[in-house]
Amino acid sequence: MSSPSSPEVTLRNLRKLSNLLDNSLGIPGTPYSIGLDPIIGIIPGGGDLVTGLLSFYIVFTAARLGLPRETLGRLVMNVLIDVLVGTAPIFGDLFDVVWKANSKNMDLLEKHFSVPQTTKKADRVFIFLILGGLLLAILTVSALLIWVISSLYQFLATGG
Repeated sequence: MSSPSSPEVTLRNLRKLSNLLDNSLGIPGTPYSIGLDPIIGIIPGGGDLVTGLLSFYIVFTAARLGLPRETLGRLVMNVLIDVLVGTAPIFGDLFDVVWKANSKNMDLLEKHFSVPQTTKKADRVFIFLILGGLLLAILTVSALLIWVISSLYQFLATGG
């Protein structure tokens, strides 16, 4: 029997979050589903920040589980691609429907824990740098998007 903080329980809870973000709503008449990520992402500025932070939580928890550098790097790249492309109006939201960074990351996590551990887990400095860089990127992209939206609003409000 596994303890409440075992990797199996943690992975199960992360998979639930991932499914909520990427696959929770079936599209009627199709085998496809979407999650809250592209829906929340429609909200200018703040939507991508919220979903980016939820994706960050999955990567942060993966780091706490002791993943190696290579796997953590792939998780971070999936989230960065999702956040960077996801901020583009309309195209970014359509991209979020297809990319499903959280599902990709959960597949990597589950694959890592399904085989005997032969790789060394990432050191604390690497984890701090990669998670700090990811968080900084998410916040920077969101801040830039908010700045662009507010500048555009001011430009339009003053009549150009």
